[in-house]
Amino acid sequence: MSMSISIRKKLGSFELDVSWEINNELAVLFGNSGSGKSLTLQMIAGLIGPDQGVIRLDDQLFFDSASGTALRPQDRELGYVFQDLALFPHMTVHQNVLYGCHGISKTERLARADKMLKRFRISELWDRLPSQISGGQKQRVALARALIRRPRALLLDEPFSALDASLRLEMGRLLKEVRQEFNIPIVLITHDLHEACELGDTMFVYTAGKIVQSGKPDEIIYRPSSLDVQDLVQGSVYQLERPAVLLQQPCAGN
Repeated sequence: MSMSISIRKKLGSFELDVSWEINNELAVLFGNSGSGKSLTLQMIAGLIGPDQGVIRLDDQLFFDSASGTALRPQDRELGYVFQDLALFPHMTVHQNVLYGCHGISKTERLARADKMLKRFRISELWDRLPSQISGGQKQRVALARALIRRPRALLLDEPFSALDASLRLEMGRLLKEVRQEFNIPIVLITHDLHEACELGDTMFVYTAGKIVQSGKPDEIIYRPSSLDVQDLVQGSVYQLERPAVLLQQPCAGN
């Protein structure tokens, strides 16, 4: 499975112009706020249309400005977890997870929901509202809903940003389990360099709507291609709990 994009989009004075390709791996989009990372995910998902370009998942064209192809979001077979998780506050955990698989028979929907609740260890929360569960539990519900349709790729827009350090570690372990089990391309936006280092196979550094460096996270950390990338990476390193350790050792798993 592979995903490739080459897209341009102008919004006021801001212009996004990026191209990248990944295989069956976890790619991290890294950069300052407003650099175009979330806009990229929204265009992959079909929530916003590019002005020009091509978006492809394996052999399926999602968007092609030359031919006029533009699949609807519901036809793109993607899982998407938003930064605010977008759980419906008036729905129970069970109802939120079920909402992710419209268009499937009721029997199959219920069977899949039961499996996902067990898989993400939230079965005992099935009748609770989002306001009645913890932040980590909400993350599990959002992931279960995104994966219930067995998508061909998963998009994650800073899903762990509101969690404390211990919960972020827990969610990181869960995401590693998801990678092994579902075996699909994953695109993760994060401002957390440690998270990028621990989880990412490939990292794309965004600045002002452009990709200024790409490669393995540890390659970018230790060999930034420009002063801008160096400043961005170092600024993130200083936010880590133990920056000296990270600066002296390669990323775990890379």
